[in-house]
Amino acid sequence: MKVLVTGGAGFIGSHTVDLLLQKGYEVRVLDLLQGRVHPYGKPKYISKEVEFIQGDVSDKDTMSNALQGVEGVFHLAAYQDYMKDFSNFIKANTFSTALIFELIVEKKLNIKKIVFASSQSVYGEGKYACKVHGIQYPDCRDVEQLEKADWEIYCPEPDCKEYLKSVLISEAVTNPFTAYGISKEALDRLALKLGRRYEIPTASMRYSIVQGPRNSFFNAYSGVCRIFTLRLINNKPPVIYEDGKQMRDYVHVLDVARANVLAFESSQANYQAFNVGGIEGTNLINYTKLLTKVADKNIEPVIAGYYRFGDTRHTVSSSEKLKKLGWKNEYTLEDIFKDYLKWVHEQPDLKDRYEEVEEIMKKQSVLRKTANNKLSAISNGKG
Repeated sequence: MKVLVTGGAGFIGSHTVDLLLQKGYEVRVLDLLQGRVHPYGKPKYISKEVEFIQGDVSDKDTMSNALQGVEGVFHLAAYQDYMKDFSNFIKANTFSTALIFELIVEKKLNIKKIVFASSQSVYGEGKYACKVHGIQYPDCRDVEQLEKADWEIYCPEPDCKEYLKSVLISEAVTNPFTAYGISKEALDRLALKLGRRYEIPTASMRYSIVQGPRNSFFNAYSGVCRIFTLRLINNKPPVIYEDGKQMRDYVHVLDVARANVLAFESSQANYQAFNVGGIEGTNLINYTKLLTKVADKNIEPVIAGYYRFGDTRHTVSSSEKLKKLGWKNEYTLEDIFKDYLKWVHEQPDLKDRYEEVEEIMKKQSVLRKTANNKLSAISNGKG
């Protein structure tokens, strides 16, 4: 079978392409090679077996040409960032999804299955439990609370002052509050509704924080592992936002590639959304300690009293639904770090760009400082 992988030069896309080639698929890649992610053009890791098209997934003629003659699509191209160009999220993530369906229906294309790259961000702040009011799906924390360095989530019920306890997130309820999360939730709905209406089987993959080799050095969104690793390599302390106790789950990119292909090949995945998560939740302090150990460094992180506006507090996904299809995590968090560090040390440019990215985020009011001076002791490594 010949398949199209949009974003196939990217982090998740390229590993999915490699796996598809190993399994005997013919692969065509459509990728913009956006300079913010690929400043040196087409990556060397793209196989010569791949038919490569450089272009924009939101351009109708480009997408029409890319869809010709393929029977399957992995729509993995996405726009990700913390910046405020909200329309780009909708254009790249949602508009392009609608365009794929439009072209399939208009041109009566023989597409047998589409796998979409969705995100854990569709859950917004995620799922919590109040010991008085039960399960809650709270909205984002307000600025007044964050400026006081009051990080945890309060019960949204009137007159309830209880902090909530985070709960593993299932696929049942979405509640995004960022432009990126909204664009991915819209993608999910298009995949399900238009897929069913026009009998085009689809699967939406809601990735947790994906990490591993080929994660771009140049994309501000591309993850804590990249940021902290470059800091450590350059003998600088990782800078932790909030208090470092926020919980996340991290998944190896090779596990994600396997999930993508499994969903494509399994009819049981049709018209479903699946979490693709890590083995367990980890708070950022413990994450940093393990990364520092694997990197063989003796550097303490800094907690400097900053928070990133729009971040969630605790988001850890349950992948039980996907596991019922036969998927499982093959890589631990330590494996992620080892594989990533091996790849990093093979790269020619290991410059730490944290300060550069930090200044951009400050100017955009994405990165903000708390008004709580009590954090100064923690930032000196004493807390």
